[in-house]
Amino acid sequence: FAPYVDTSLYPPYDLVATAKATGVKNFNLAFVVSGGGCLPKWGGVSDLSADAVAAQIGALRAAGGDVRVSFGGANGSELALACGSTADLVAAYQKVIDAYGVTRLDFDVEGSAIANTAANTRRVQAIAQLQQNAAAKGKSLDVSFTLPALPSGLTQEGVDLVAGAKAGGVSIGAVNIMAMDFGDGVAPNPQGQMGKYAIAAATATQAQVKSVLGLDDAGAWRKVAVTPMIGVNDVASEVFTVADAKQLADFAATKHLAWLSMWSGTRDRACDGGAKGNADASCSSIVQQPLDFTRTLGAYTG
Repeated sequence: FAPYVDTSLYPPYDLVATAKATGVKNFNLAFVVSGGGCLPKWGGVSDLSADAVAAQIGALRAAGGDVRVSFGGANGSELALACGSTADLVAAYQKVIDAYGVTRLDFDVEGSAIANTAANTRRVQAIAQLQQNAAAKGKSLDVSFTLPALPSGLTQEGVDLVAGAKAGGVSIGAVNIMAMDFGDGVAPNPQGQMGKYAIAAATATQAQVKSVLGLDDAGAWRKVAVTPMIGVNDVASEVFTVADAKQLADFAATKHLAWLSMWSGTRDRACDGGAKGNADASCSSIVQQPLDFTRTLGAYTG
């Protein structure tokens, strides 16, 4: 389990304090996007050397933890859209790898970006090159793709992206599904059912991954990761509860998923004013104890 942490929020999230309090020591830091042209910046704003969450990576590693850096997300422009050539894109991703010595990258491709075939091709070529470069140095580069999902699994665009990555020579560590914001049409009456819908999405995705990557059942499960949005989702009728988190963690343990995550660490607390009917970047909008979701999902260790 490695929660996503939004590095752009103030006050900055304390990785080390969370690790000490919960035993959860791995985090996905989000998001690096274009800070103008082909320049990587956190949230499009903070220089790689100036981000207050990323500045904690050394201390987290000293405490036995590590991070995965995530590119893309719902806002801003993913670098594959902003960099004009594969060579430029390789250099931009490499800047981030070098800045933090990371061996794990995530590419969150959603919204209009997922249909941009030119950007998808550039991204695949760049990742394949980075993995080849790492291998030449005796190192590995673990790459995950984070994609929108429905209870019926990945969208066709998501399936195509995974197939394109495989065809382009990328070693895919995990296909991480965003089990959130499904919408009433595909996930009716979500109250008390968000855990069930997340499990349905994971199960459908496993079948897709098995087919596209040519894996057996167990191998396909090891490639599936699941990321719910805790508490009140952007689709406000969808509320992912601590009970849903327990259901998902138990399911992950029976199938041996690649990993679990959540959106997001900064939201794993009750809002100061109590429960409310809309999503908030800094709290879950439901009644909970601090770090309830981190502890519950963190029970899954592989």
